[in-house]
Amino acid sequence: MMPSSFADKAIARILDLSADLQIQRRTTAPGSPIFLTAEPAIVAYGRALEVLTTLQQQEEYRAPMDLLGPLARAPEFHAIL
Repeated sequence: MMPSSFADKAIARILDLSADLQIQRRTTAPGSPIFLTAEPAIVAYGRALEVLTTLQQQEEYRAPMDLLGPLARAPEFHAIL
């Protein structure tokens, strides 16, 4: 499946970057500078994913609600007695 929205593309890219960094971190010595700087970057990737998935969920929720927009603006009818 190809990512279509901005959030989908960004999520896919961050997952790729995070996976690459995880692999690089596992192949380095535990005290090395790369190992020490990788953890904050991985945490930042996780936070970015949290924000983007929230945005993605809002986009998915908003699409069906946009279909209801014309219904919400329809004139209200009252019974004439």
